[in-house]
Amino acid sequence: MTRSWTLPILLVACGLLVAAMLVARGSPGVAVPLLVVFALLAGLHSPLAFPRSIGAQEAQERSAIDGRPVVYWRAGCKYCLRLRIRLGRNARRLHWVDIWRDPAGAEAVRAANDGNETVPTVVVAGRPHVNPGPEWVLAQLSS
Repeated sequence: MTRSWTLPILLVACGLLVAAMLVARGSPGVAVPLLVVFALLAGLHSPLAFPRSIGAQEAQERSAIDGRPVVYWRAGCKYCLRLRIRLGRNARRLHWVDIWRDPAGAEAVRAANDGNETVPTVVVAGRPHVNPGPEWVLAQLSS
């Protein structure tokens, strides 16, 4: 769980350090917007930017019932973030599994990707798709 918060914490710490240095040099007008930018970047790279994650087992069970795709992701992954942002509100219609929180999810991704933890891996009808385009994922939701 701590791995998923390492980058956001580091971004906030760097933002605070840079802002403190700018304030000490007499530039608080520059420090505040810069700190806001660092905080926004930290929020985007944190688990808070994604819908609530569930375990791989639960996601597979739910997917078998409702037919929705399962997205395996991890915090800090720019491709996962791109997919999440491009899906918009439709992201809540998918089942999300954080592979850094769920060892079974990480194992499922490694099994689908020749031992690599390549994310996002989207499983539709039992077939894994590595880093699919957001438009393709949206099309799977409508079918």
